[in-house]
Order: sequence, then structure tokens, then C-alpha cells
Amino acid sequence: MSVMFLPLRLIPVPVQCVVMTTVLDLVFARSEALKPLLADLDGRTFRIHVTDTGAVMFLGFRRRQVWVHPSHDGDVDVRLAASTAGFARMCFGHEDPDALVFQQVLKLSGDSDAMLRFKRLFAAADLDWERELRANFGDFFGSRVARAAHGLVAAEKKLGELSREAVSDRLRSMDLPNDERLQQWQADVEHLSHQVSRVKGRITRLQHRLEHHLNDQGD
Repeated sequence: MSVMFLPLRLIPVPVQCVVMTTVLDLVFARSEALKPLLADLDGRTFRIHVTDTGAVMFLGFRRRQVWVHPSHDGDVDVRLAASTAGFARMCFGHEDPDALVFQQVLKLSGDSDAMLRFKRLFAAADLDWERELRANFGDFFGSRVARAAHGLVAAEKKLGELSREAVSDRLRSMDLPNDERLQQWQADVEHLSHQVSRVKGRITRLQHRLEHHLNDQGD
């Protein structure tokens, strides 16, 4: 599923809202098959929070049309939050939002039914932000936004790779045991456990003998 957000740092929030509304209106108007899915979301509002910039936008559905505003006084059905790079990974990197939720890159809360309807709509729309931006706002604007988004995705990927390498190097420096040593440790632990059980058994028998001896003396 391609999600539609455009959370790039250098674009003011009101401009982002205009761009998103324009693109979504045109995309949804092109397909009659999307009309029932739009109707299913009528009256729903989604709060979008870009965590690293503090930007907040509200996306809503009314009479089979979509709106995106920088503020909203009514109730919110679903809250979505991610960093700029996280949203770029969904919009331009085409990463699966469910996988990003599992990785805690994207955080969702609110009405689960609204979330499901939302996912169905955008899965059916199969929105390509780069293509739509170029088509509706020109190659210059579209290419610059796409380039910035792809740069964020690449940087995020590189950061992840460096983090994994650092963890691997750290584990190797700790001289962790290999499979053979682990098996030997397990065998030693099992042997020790058996020995402890035997000692416990002996102690129990000695306690019983001592009790009998004390009882005999008492008699």
C-alpha cells in the first residue's frame, strides 16, 4: 500500500496541505471504483504528526471528497505519527505501512475500523506521489521533492546498516561462545543439575534419619 503523506522539512505545513488536497482530489476523481471506499470514510478525520518537525495536519473525508487542513476543531478518529524519514519511506520508498508499524517507525492509535477503511482506500488508489507531483505541479517541484524524499530514505537505510554493523562488531568483541561451546555449557549445566538433585536426595534421606533418631531418643 502506498500512503500519501508529504512531510518534507522545507515545505510549510499550509503548503503541504494544499498539495495533498490537490493531488488526492485528482487521484480519487479519476476512478469510479474509489467512490464507495470514499463514502465508507465519510465524516472520518485523521491527525498526522511529523514527530521530528512538530508539524501537524488533519486529513478528513466529506461527501466523497477529501480535505487536508493545518488545524481542526472537531474529533479525531485516528492518529498517525512518524518522523519525516518514516513518512518518506512510505510515500516514496513504498515500504509496507504494516511493517513500519511493527518496526515502530509508524505509530497508529484510534478507531481500528477507520484504520481498516483507510488502508483499503489507499491500497485501491495505489498512489505514486512522485508521478502525481510531477504531473500536477511540474517536473521542477516534483523532482526536487522526490529527490529530497529518496535522500531521506537512503540515509535512513544507511543508518540502519551502520547500527547493525556496530552491534555485530560489539558482539564479536565480547567473544561470545560458538555452537560447540554452547552445547558443552548446556551439557555441564545438565550434569550439575543432576548432581544437585542427587545431593538434595541425600540431604532429604539424612533429615528423615535424623528425625527417626530424635523420635527414638524421645521415646
